[in-house]
Amino acid sequence: MTSLILQTLAQQPPPQPGTEVSTGGLQSWILDNLIPLLLLVVALLLLWLGGGKGDNAGVMRRLGGVIVALAIIGLAVTTNAGKNIGAWIAGLFT
Repeated sequence: MTSLILQTLAQQPPPQPGTEVSTGGLQSWILDNLIPLLLLVVALLLLWLGGGKGDNAGVMRRLGGVIVALAIIGLAVTTNAGKNIGAWIAGLFT
């Protein structure tokens, strides 16, 4: 998979002077491929380390940390999420 990506990148001509270079392709690749793979690895580790020993409470405690991490990733990649959440929290008190 990685070699195919590198091959595709190597075949593209370099950007001309004055053209805009962006990281949109890299961001979408990370969101579409890397994050689900990391979630799968974390889930398997949680099942292997805690589930096999019967430590269900420990697995759930670690799962809480995974959910917090997912919320942070969601805030980081969503446009205007921080502003909208701040407006919602301010709306609770007004």
